[in-house]
Amino acid sequence: MPQRPSSSLTPADRDRVIQMAWEDRTSFDAIERQFGVTPGEVIQLMRSELKPSSFRMWRERTAGRKTKHVAKRGFEIGRFRCPSQRGN
Repeated sequence: MPQRPSSSLTPADRDRVIQMAWEDRTSFDAIERQFGVTPGEVIQLMRSELKPSSFRMWRERTAGRKTKHVAKRGFEIGRFRCPSQRGN
């Protein structure tokens, strides 16, 4: 059986993937680009690392959410910058 990308992640990378997946604004595509973990593998990782009630709450929140899927967003991905934020 080939090694899955999510199993080859360091503990710090696994924590970061979980953190990014928990954020509403971070898309699965961004996680895949950065860590090479597909949305299905993110779901498996979340299922194995979270308590069952936390996993169910996360899945209900992310299911069908436009911000978690770039194709559903309808706008270009970029970094959000508040108009009052200093710098470029």
